[in-house]
Amino acid sequence: MSGQITIYTDGGARGNPGPAAIGVVMESPINKGYSKYLGEKTNNEAEYEALIFALAKLKAILGTKKCKDLKVIFRMDSELAVRQLSGQYRIEGKTIVPLFVKIHNLRMDFQDLEFHHVPREQNKDADALVNQELDKHGHEGGLFNL
Repeated sequence: MSGQITIYTDGGARGNPGPAAIGVVMESPINKGYSKYLGEKTNNEAEYEALIFALAKLKAILGTKKCKDLKVIFRMDSELAVRQLSGQYRIEGKTIVPLFVKIHNLRMDFQDLEFHHVPREQNKDADALVNQELDKHGHEGGLFNL
């Protein structure tokens, strides 16, 4: 498989830090959504965890060889994370740097990764998965999003 896939990711915490979860929606050819409860994290940590989950899941589904020919376009509503991952902003913080390193190591298995900021309205499916996961774990209320 050569080509590209678009993945919508979101991470959110209720409180900052607080109970956190991720939502990942992979478009064609996978067409599947995933969510995961993270426990206590900051919003930015959750955004990074969503990317890590998405890359690891994509690699598990397709295998390393197919990923080498794949362009992955991430769409996310965290402008901060997009700018950090695109090299526009410095990566700082004792919890974010190790997450960035994980993403850096995972991205070596892919041809090309792009990170694009989208308005929250264009990331509704991934956001809904985050909220469903938090509700499932008994953390009712709205997300804290920067």
